[in-house]
Amino acid sequence: MDLSIIVVTWNVRDLLAACLRALPEAAEALLTEVMVIDNGSTDGTCEFVRDNFPGVQLLANGENVGFARANNRGLARAQASYTVLLNPDTEPQPRSLTEMVGFMEAHPRAGAASPRLVRPNGSTQPYAFGGDPSPGYLVRRAFALARKTYLHDWGTREPQQVDWVSGACLMARREAVQQVGGLDENMFMYFEDNDWCRRMRLAGWQVWYNPSAEVIHIGGASLNQNAGARAAYYRSLAYFYRKHYGRAAGAAMDALTRFRR
Repeated sequence: MDLSIIVVTWNVRDLLAACLRALPEAAEALLTEVMVIDNGSTDGTCEFVRDNFPGVQLLANGENVGFARANNRGLARAQASYTVLLNPDTEPQPRSLTEMVGFMEAHPRAGAASPRLVRPNGSTQPYAFGGDPSPGYLVRRAFALARKTYLHDWGTREPQQVDWVSGACLMARREAVQQVGGLDENMFMYFEDNDWCRRMRLAGWQVWYNPSAEVIHIGGASLNQNAGARAAYYRSLAYFYRKHYGRAAGAAMDALTRFRR
């Protein structure tokens, strides 16, 4: 088995259908397994997958257990040398996943990697990768945004090592996952990709952005229907600070985000 593909979904049946239909061409020449983990959708997602994609493994949660916990359920069953976490609102382009596996093979110290993410209109999606959200980094980012600029060139065509890559399409090496474990389930959603990549880097693995592969990402499909998403974002950020920078930093970030809200 070359690649395990995990798609966690929640009430985005039509987008999921487009994602699943794109997979055969995206993973051309690869031996794959595809798992859809449904987080308690009420839009008929489970029935639709059973009826239209009989080759897909469907794992249905009775409720929305969050992004990290749902993905971990798939990771526990993954059999391939590489696993890709894929959002349901993505459409991997032809041979994009094949290219990503080839990239991982050519970079044996790569624990995780992601492709170039683009919007449906073809423009480059920001925040496809970035630096650890340390206090200094967040200050630099705030000053950059005030100048209406960014700290990173997401439109670059050159592969580069980065601190983290987006969980919208994140490919991980089996050995790296076995070493550091799955996603941190204390984060219901957001920053679990940052945390995972940081743990891999601390364990000696590299994290890469590979723009040679391209994936369309609509973005915000579930966020737009989830009023608690912003609160979850801030909770995860405060937890990330406690975990990686200490309790005092976590308390300070929690107070700051509460004030901001």
